[in-house]
Formats: sequence, structure tokens, C-alpha cells
Amino acid sequence: MWNESSAEIAFSVQNTESEPNAPNPALIESVASGSIGEELGFEPGDKLFSINGVRPRDLIDYRFLIVEEELDLEVIDASGHLHKINLEKEPDDGLGLTFTEALFDGLHQCNNRCPFCFIDQQPSGHRKSLYLKDDDYRLSFLYGSYLTLTNLKQSDWKRIESQRLSPLYVSVHATDPDLRARLLKNSRAGLLMDQLNWLSKRNLQIHAQIVVCPGINDGNALNQTLNDLAQYSKGDWPVVLSTAVVPVGLTRFRPENDGLVPVNVECACKVIKQVELLQKKFKKTTGSNFAWLSDEWYLISGKPLPTRSAYEDLPQQENGVGSIRAFLEQIDIATRNLPKKLRTPKTCSWIVGRIVEKSLIPASRRLNKIDGLTLHLYGLPSPYWGQEQVVTGLLTGDDLLKGLREADLGEQLLLPSVMLKEGQALFLDDMSIEELGNALQIPIRVVHGADDIVAAAIEDLDKVL
Repeated sequence: MWNESSAEIAFSVQNTESEPNAPNPALIESVASGSIGEELGFEPGDKLFSINGVRPRDLIDYRFLIVEEELDLEVIDASGHLHKINLEKEPDDGLGLTFTEALFDGLHQCNNRCPFCFIDQQPSGHRKSLYLKDDDYRLSFLYGSYLTLTNLKQSDWKRIESQRLSPLYVSVHATDPDLRARLLKNSRAGLLMDQLNWLSKRNLQIHAQIVVCPGINDGNALNQTLNDLAQYSKGDWPVVLSTAVVPVGLTRFRPENDGLVPVNVECACKVIKQVELLQKKFKKTTGSNFAWLSDEWYLISGKPLPTRSAYEDLPQQENGVGSIRAFLEQIDIATRNLPKKLRTPKTCSWIVGRIVEKSLIPASRRLNKIDGLTLHLYGLPSPYWGQEQVVTGLLTGDDLLKGLREADLGEQLLLPSVMLKEGQALFLDDMSIEELGNALQIPIRVVHGADDIVAAAIEDLDKVL
């Protein structure tokens, strides 16, 4: 179905791939059924080389380029032959292509040496992707990953402006130039306020994050940072849309003498009081709480979570801010119309991190009121990371193996998908679900949210009276 192909052209393309700094052709992972791409003859394993003579550097370029009504595409098939395709389409029509990677020219890695970096607090010997220090503005724009802005070149800033790559997600930690440079161990980190001014002049926006390290950037430094950021949250086009305040996470693998101490109950209570006072101030001046504490602060302190309305539109939910409250709201809805009885009695186990267990007990009790259902809720610590209180997403296969080996698990294990690598059934320690299931001798069902947990607990509707 391709318009044109020749071995001679394929040879020139292969030579071009070796050009210095040239992006690799975009490897196609899948083609949507019924899409333009399928009609044109695209197949998984093909490589998109250029669009209207431009070689896309990443998924952002691809999306910008395909909005044209007339496209000239160059595609390399699995055998290495080049095909040239010309087509006309509506501007809003996509091609239906999914790629194996979002970045075709490689990841922009971090040039900081933060002592609290989670990447450096892992044991060696696992899959390479766990050790990649992502500090790429494109992934920040596409997926909401946090970056520091310290490794951007002039060409990157120009691209952010020209393609309107906003909002970005920025790890601030401190606005004082000297303190931020000391935290990130990078002199360029002190340029943050200049960078915010640059973004402000161009009506570009960010979501901010502060990782609080007790004794370093808490107290007066935290007050200054939040107040400085709040100055950029005013007006018709605020630069800083929201700020998340999260506690530093430390593992037993971190370097010795790093100068860091974990957040304890006293520290958590102090930070909660401090930020909640500032929220009241920000509410008056900006109309929003603006700064939010991640759920761990309340779980560590033992204080109740704020109400759902306090999180407004959950701008930092993916950063663990209000995620538990949102989940509780979802599971409240999912458990409103439960069956009274299961046709076939069953016992299953729901696995979570120990730090969230207490918050989920009410939902577990509602499910256990169903006649014939026994749902065990197990909140586990993480010996792997050396953390007694751990969030669900950090539990490893080894943690589950140690924590559940002697437990009554029933007929099925309900495993939240946040524990696993996206697209692969692997835990952070590279153990697979299959290995865990074989070791515990139990079937495992991966669950993706409140509705899925309830559905898994009661099984199929035809088994329910």
C-alpha cells in the first residue's frame, strides 16, 4: 500500500541516521484500527523518518507537524526501505500512531546532585530505566514530571516560548538563590527567580513543588519560598498555578553523611500548622489556597486529612496532594450500591502501603458487610527501602513476599497498579507479578482504582445475588 520504496533511498536514510545530534526515526509501537495510519499501510516496527521534510525530535514535534492539512511523510519499513507518502486530511485528524518512546532524540538528564534524589537512594543492579535522572522539559510538559530548569540551553528556552510548552512542573525547593544552589549542588539553580520573570513576560505557567528537608529549607526558608511563589500566582494570567509541599523521602540505601534527617511527627505537625496558616492568607489575596501539603504530612502526624473541597480542583493530585481524599470519594461512590450477598463465598486480600491503611479501613468494612465476602486489608511496611510507613506505590515484590508469606490471603490478591512499572508487570525491585504469585501460590489481580477494586472484590455480576 506504500506509494514508493527503493533500496537506494533506504541506503541514504540509514546514512542520515548517523548524523551528529540528529533525532532517531520514531519507532511505531501500534497503529489504531480504522485510522489514517492503518489506511496508509503503517505497521508496528515501521519508523517515521520525517514530516514535511522535518525530522521530529519528540512527540511534541510530531503533534505540531501533523496538524497540517497536507503531509509529505517519509517512513522506513522493517526491512529498511524508505517509503514516501503524500496525503491530505482535516487539520484535527491524527494518524493513529503510537510510538515506543516519547523522545526521539534522547532524554535530557539531570545535572544536579541533590542529596535527597530518590534515584541515588536505590540499590544497584536493577533495570537501567530506574537510574535515569530525568530532568527533561518535554516530559514535564507531556506527562507532568518535575524538572529543575537548570539544564536548559538557550535553544530550549526558545522552543518553550515558540511552541507554548506550558504548564511545566518545576521542582523549586527554595527561592533563595544561595539556598537553592546549595540544595541542588548546582550554581545555575540560583537563577530560578530570573526564570520565573522570563516565564511571566511570556504568559507561560508552571506548577511548583517543594521537597522539605528538615533543618535546611523548612521554617523561615519555607515561608519565604511560599510567599515568593505566591507573588507569581496573581493576576489574570498567573505564572505559578499551584505549589505542592512534600516531605523528603529517605531510604536505607542513601549515601552516608548526606546531612538529611527524616520527617517525624513533630516536624509534620509544625509544617502543617505553618502551611495551613499561609493558605488562609493566600485565599484572601489570590482566591485560592495555592499551596497544598501532600497526604503524607497528615498521615505521619496522625492528623485528619483536609476535606475534599480544600483541595479545590486537585491541581497536584498526581504528586500525592489530595490523592487519598479523592480516592476515598471515589470508593464512597463505588460502594453505595453493593450487593447484600455473594452467590459464591470468597476471600481476597487488598494490599496497600502501611501509611495509608488506616484511611482505607472504613471502605474495607463496608465491603465486608456483604454476606459471603471476606476482604483482608493489609497495610505493609517496606523492609526493602527501610521504611515502616510507606506509600503504596513504593512497595516492592520483596516487601510483599516478606509481608504476606504467613498471611491468610484467600483466593485472590488485589494489587494496586501503582506498584508496577507502566506497561510491564514489574515491581521496583524487578520482581515480576508471576514470580510473586508463584511464591505466594495465589492468583493476582491488578486493580486500577476504586471501581476496579470493588468489582474485583465482588467478582462478576452474574455471581452476585
